[in-house]
Amino acid sequence: MSVPLWMYLFVAAVLFCLGVFTVLARRNAIAILMGVELMLNAVNVNLIAFWRFLTPENVIGARGGMSGQAFAVFVLIVAAAEAAVGLALIIALYRTRQSVIAEEADLMKGSALDNQTLETITWLVPLPPILAFFLISFLDANKALRERWRLINALIAITAILISWGLSIVIVIEGMGRGGEALAEHPIAIAANWYPMGAGDYFKLGVMVDPLTVVGLFFVPLTCAMIFIYSHGYMAHDERYSRFFSYIALFVGAMLTLVVADNLLLLFIGWEVMGLCSYLLIGFWAHKDYPAEANKTTNPRDAAIKAFITTRVGDVIMLLGIAYLFAEIGTLSYRTILRDANVLAMLTQESIIPGISIAGLAGLLLVAGAVGKSAQFPLHTWLPDAMEGPTPVSAMIHAATMVSAGVFMAIRMFPVMSAGFHHHGDFTAPMIALGLIGAFTALFAATMALVQNDVKGVLAYSTISQLGYMMAALGIGAYVAATFHLVTHAIFKALLFMGSGSVIHGMEHGEHHVHEHAHGRAHKWFDAQDMRNMGGLRRKMPYTFWTFLIGGLALSGFPIITSGFWSKDEIIADALHQAGEGYALGVWVFVMLVAAAFLTAFYTMRQIGMTFFGAPRTEAAKHAVESHWTMWTPLVVLAAFTLVIGFLGVHPDFPILGPLLSPAGHSAVHGLVGPAMLDEAPPLAFSLTAPLISIIVALGGLALGWYIYVVRGVKAVDQKDWVEGVLGRFIYNEVLARKYRLDDSNVGGVYKPGLYTIVFVRPTQWVAEQLVSSIMDRRIIDGFLELVARVAVQIGNFFRAWNSAVIDGVGDGVPIGIGRFAAWMRPLQSGKIQQYLLIAAISAIVIGFILVLSLAR
Repeated sequence: MSVPLWMYLFVAAVLFCLGVFTVLARRNAIAILMGVELMLNAVNVNLIAFWRFLTPENVIGARGGMSGQAFAVFVLIVAAAEAAVGLALIIALYRTRQSVIAEEADLMKGSALDNQTLETITWLVPLPPILAFFLISFLDANKALRERWRLINALIAITAILISWGLSIVIVIEGMGRGGEALAEHPIAIAANWYPMGAGDYFKLGVMVDPLTVVGLFFVPLTCAMIFIYSHGYMAHDERYSRFFSYIALFVGAMLTLVVADNLLLLFIGWEVMGLCSYLLIGFWAHKDYPAEANKTTNPRDAAIKAFITTRVGDVIMLLGIAYLFAEIGTLSYRTILRDANVLAMLTQESIIPGISIAGLAGLLLVAGAVGKSAQFPLHTWLPDAMEGPTPVSAMIHAATMVSAGVFMAIRMFPVMSAGFHHHGDFTAPMIALGLIGAFTALFAATMALVQNDVKGVLAYSTISQLGYMMAALGIGAYVAATFHLVTHAIFKALLFMGSGSVIHGMEHGEHHVHEHAHGRAHKWFDAQDMRNMGGLRRKMPYTFWTFLIGGLALSGFPIITSGFWSKDEIIADALHQAGEGYALGVWVFVMLVAAAFLTAFYTMRQIGMTFFGAPRTEAAKHAVESHWTMWTPLVVLAAFTLVIGFLGVHPDFPILGPLLSPAGHSAVHGLVGPAMLDEAPPLAFSLTAPLISIIVALGGLALGWYIYVVRGVKAVDQKDWVEGVLGRFIYNEVLARKYRLDDSNVGGVYKPGLYTIVFVRPTQWVAEQLVSSIMDRRIIDGFLELVARVAVQIGNFFRAWNSAVIDGVGDGVPIGIGRFAAWMRPLQSGKIQQYLLIAAISAIVIGFILVLSLAR
């Protein structure tokens, strides 16, 4: 007999009411936890009851329908995670209060969380994604479960990042409530003994929440959660859907570990795990290759290897810096290195290299690691090729994890890099390196973004440029501005990359439609990422258009309403101040960043105009469609953050908005991040010059781009680019499109190797093939091994002969002789009694005769 639906609903209602009553009664923490579990079970019952109303068409990734068990497992996963976190909170509460009675615990009355509870929450933050990686990998390894648990695996990953996001929100709220100064002086920290160092001392590994950790926990889980949800729609039909989610879960777990780490070693562990994940995800479509007419210079497999090897260069140098610091100080703890004035003073002493301090040498080595990870010149070439990975991977690398980690580490270690700097122009060697490299990279990458026709390629070079802003800001001591731009850039760049993926998704749908219906042409190679093939998509994809427009305006620094304006203006203001003081580094940074800001606004509007405005230039663009809601909903969320997050950094003296948004005499960002350094940077006096410059530059670049690419527009796929007309064919094609000849390029079907390929790759390949393979491997190593083998064979032959002649000869000869004697004696056994008696008689006579002779003697 089937159970009617109303009975399920009745049971669910009873469970839910019991749970609500238990929570509202607030007798003790355990009862509250049980009440929450009852409510979750009520939801579970409802999901199972209604599952038959869902069809495969309504659920992305479903094959052959969904089962009630799928939803049950999803809720059970949430319940299990909630139970684990809840029990951890109860244990921490009991340890602190010696009670779980709600009325006796201030924690349950809305007061601030105590340190032990926050310590527990902090080390739990990276745990859910890491556990999700192992669980999904286990389920994906089983062929029988792979298809059956396809959607469940995605739900596991999404649930994990949502749990981490929720825990991070608790820490962020508590951290901002305590304030930057209190959190910097008394961070939330817990560590455990890990490796014995002798004399009863241990190297400790632990987690720490200080102002910079709060910043990282604000933007990393937020952007990653949106990317995970977006990935559910983007990767829905990929054959290795589950494996993708396992990789990105580990990616996020490594980044969160890096953020909450309390020492350089744990940071480096997260750093290296991200390097592995980037290799796996950039090369996720390693089986993919391109036809000759695609004019590509790389493929996913080669791009993954390139990214891995290039970033390893910086990582090895960075590891030398970590080892050098440990050798000099004896610890890698942030609290000792970054907050102890005596240690920082000791680091200003001369190092093993005359003329440079210990902090200067270690700082330069750490800068090399940041340059590699954040794709700064000259280790920038890997990041554009990393676009060969799926678009969600690009969003994660450019916004939430990989490249952000480089800047995050540089900000974290800024006290070491700036040891001896007192905000009066006495820049240290690492700061000079950061300022020169960052400012140059900002303009250098912006010029290459001008000529990109790949919708993701524009954003890739844009990321390199914007990271240069942050590095340059650190170079002139503006660590607050660098941190602020790190946050805003992560949010709007994630929005832009996911928006570009939505565009690609829509174009591919249009191309599939064209291919299925022929539309008068044979199917051939079509690049769904080429902006020249687009146009008119704002009507086809309205959600993608408006959110992409918001992200693009933020990237351009559109004044007042976008976060990019406030964070960029902060950097330009600091650079202008340093330039006004007459410091050459300040002048360099200011000029390069202003020029880069103008180009950024221009190429962003070029991208928006070519993609969304005008008439569709191909049949694929005419038939493009808006993406599924699972893809555009995260775009809306990030667009909202892009519009509002910038107001956290408004200068208190900014007209009208300053007194309203920063009434404490400093912005919220400066109040939190400013005290993070022992030598706190004094806030700059407000001047209208910097914001006016930012506004003029941003609006100027946007206006020029609007006129060229929207008003005049791009009419045809093969129309000559306006930039080419201005710069000339040689500069456009042979310099910018060929990436200054540093990297491999393919322009118009003509492949040319870059300087790095000629100087580093080909000589390395020649050494590997001719010296290592032909001589070292085949002649020396293989020759030695073959000689050993031949000697062993000869020794074996000798012992075989010895065995045959001596051992086998004696062993086999005795029985052979016996056998032959027996054969000789066999004729004597005739079976005749007379013969035997005759032989016996003769024998007796012979013996008797012998005896007689013996006696006679």
